[in-house]
Amino acid sequence: MTPALPLPSFINRELSLLEFNRRVLAQAEDTRVPLLERLKFLCISCSNLDEFFEIRVAGLKQMVKVGAAIVGPDGNSPAELLASIAASAHALVDDQYRVLNDVMIPALKAEGIRFVRRTHWTAEQGEWLREYFENEVLPVLSPIGLDPAHPFPRIMNKSLNFIVGLDGRDAFGRNIGYAVVQAPRSLPRLIQLPPSVSGTGRYDFVFLSSIIHAQVGQLFPGMEPSGCYQFRVTRNSDLLVDEAEASDLLEALEDELEQRQWGDTVRLEVAHNCPDELIRYLADELNLSNIDIYPCNGPVNLMRLLAVPDLIDRADLKDPPFTPRVPKPLAGDLFAAMRERDRLLQHPYDSFAPVLELLRQAAKDPNVLAIKQTLYRTGAKSAVAEALIQAARAGKEVTVVVELRARFDEADNITLAEALQDVGAHVVYGVVGYKTHAKMMLIVRREDAGLKHYAHLGTGNYHPRTARGYTDYGLLTADAEICKDVHNVFLQLTSLGKVPALKRLLQAPFTLAIGIRERIDHERQQALKGKKARIVAKLNGLVEPEVIKALYEASQAGVQIDLIVRGMCSLRPGVPGMSDNIRVRSVVGRFLEHQRAFWFHNAGHDEVWLSSADWMERNLLRRVEIAFPLRDPDISARVREHLETYLADTAQSWLLQADGRYVRAEGPVDAIGVQVRMLAEAGVVAISGLAASDEPALKLAPKARPRRKAN
Repeated sequence: MTPALPLPSFINRELSLLEFNRRVLAQAEDTRVPLLERLKFLCISCSNLDEFFEIRVAGLKQMVKVGAAIVGPDGNSPAELLASIAASAHALVDDQYRVLNDVMIPALKAEGIRFVRRTHWTAEQGEWLREYFENEVLPVLSPIGLDPAHPFPRIMNKSLNFIVGLDGRDAFGRNIGYAVVQAPRSLPRLIQLPPSVSGTGRYDFVFLSSIIHAQVGQLFPGMEPSGCYQFRVTRNSDLLVDEAEASDLLEALEDELEQRQWGDTVRLEVAHNCPDELIRYLADELNLSNIDIYPCNGPVNLMRLLAVPDLIDRADLKDPPFTPRVPKPLAGDLFAAMRERDRLLQHPYDSFAPVLELLRQAAKDPNVLAIKQTLYRTGAKSAVAEALIQAARAGKEVTVVVELRARFDEADNITLAEALQDVGAHVVYGVVGYKTHAKMMLIVRREDAGLKHYAHLGTGNYHPRTARGYTDYGLLTADAEICKDVHNVFLQLTSLGKVPALKRLLQAPFTLAIGIRERIDHERQQALKGKKARIVAKLNGLVEPEVIKALYEASQAGVQIDLIVRGMCSLRPGVPGMSDNIRVRSVVGRFLEHQRAFWFHNAGHDEVWLSSADWMERNLLRRVEIAFPLRDPDISARVREHLETYLADTAQSWLLQADGRYVRAEGPVDAIGVQVRMLAEAGVVAISGLAASDEPALKLAPKARPRRKAN
């Protein structure tokens, strides 16, 4: 028998990201999840895949196009990686439509929620839909016959289109053969049938594609459609702006945004029953190869289904609603509460309202002189933006670092920057070549003893909506040393000079990567001395090679390492002689796991850090990021208990295997998931057997737990 080849030390990041998408899709099949929430997970898996092609696949195609032979730490060239991605992505798409057709549609139908096919319309439904087409759809359609005078049209990124085969001649005697029908984005993709129509249930829906397909003959009078097939094109959506050459970054981004819909093509999704001849025609016109073609046994954009849960009044099919709590000390004077001690918010279980209220109190307080804040994703019309605008109007010195290049939020951030400038706020766009991803707010207040600084530092964005759906931490502090460091980081972002070295914070691209590796190495040295050594880190992504190598070396020395990595992970756990002592899990559930927390045993003097940064090259080397220590012992203990709760979870966790696969954690069938447990412990959702606590440090996990090694 030929011996098995050794595994490379690194898992490819793109293939790891596709594995994450499989875990998301698995939620759609998990019968423990409410049915309409399962439908959302199916949609999210498709949305994630769209972005994957728009950015990651598009980037690899660019590398191949220019002849780049770059080999990543996993050993794959761009061309090799594209082939591996195609195999995995095709299988994933097949699974998505299997889940739709074999799992979701039957389960929804059993609950009285139907997507009515054309072949099942009653005569009355067909008549109502014909009138709908003539009144609402037909007036805005512009079918394009394809001949020398009408070449193949430009197809907008991710738009709904139809390729139509035609028999016969048109009014000018032309034998066209093919036509393209583009569905305007103004048209809803899903139409709810009125229950008053005979044969219609309360929740009966029809896809726009079905209506157009049924009535396509009206678009070509005197000709006979031989077939009508939906298709969708995905394009490169990354923005290419040379910051060093741009005299005005805002203006350059505005120009580039206008072209985003017309980037190079990277994927063709087409109806699974479309004839090969038409598919080949489309692929040739779009300059795509066979591996770029994805047949779809259903709507070509499953994100259309995301509107369904909001249209269904069935609380029993949804997650229970909750109102995030406001910790009692933060229900009044926030400056007084922060002077008393540091305060930790754990979103979404804790409300984002105290952060907004801090801004509002600062805007109204005559003793507040200045507010400084970074904004990455917040929304142009958010409550955060409004509070900053009110502060500027009230005469405060408002300085905002707006990251214009936050992917897919560029337009909102441009609008936000312009609105802040209009009221006299100082707006800067960070540092050329480095995205400003740090989440910081600093307030300067005049008090009896002199000027006092107050800071909010977070792991997530200043966005009230995502604070309801993402797990994140926010620290409210008046710690003089931390606030001074925050002040110096703002000076660095807004001025051109050097600033003093930071005393408490770690900052990318300068000290964060080094600081992490030093702490990993310190645990390694402790283990070599025969002392207890442990690392627990919670991240969104782990792909930075030098950090991974440091973790491997620590594992080989005997350090016990537990990693909770939501998405991409290039580290291989459990490989004999390399990573025996490393375990990696991913938690997927109702909320998007987003906080970054790092716990080092530190010879019994536990160090806990929170950060806006993942352990990825871009975060550690090409962004402005910060990590901040939890200096309050109670808060540090609280976060450590949270991490232990994640590690004890068996209901929502997946364990990474050495070969790159993920398997569900084993545990009792009735195990309560970590997110559900935290909702109950925060007292915002009632769960039988779990009691809520008003204490600042929640007892969330057992003091000891059996260790599970990923096999």
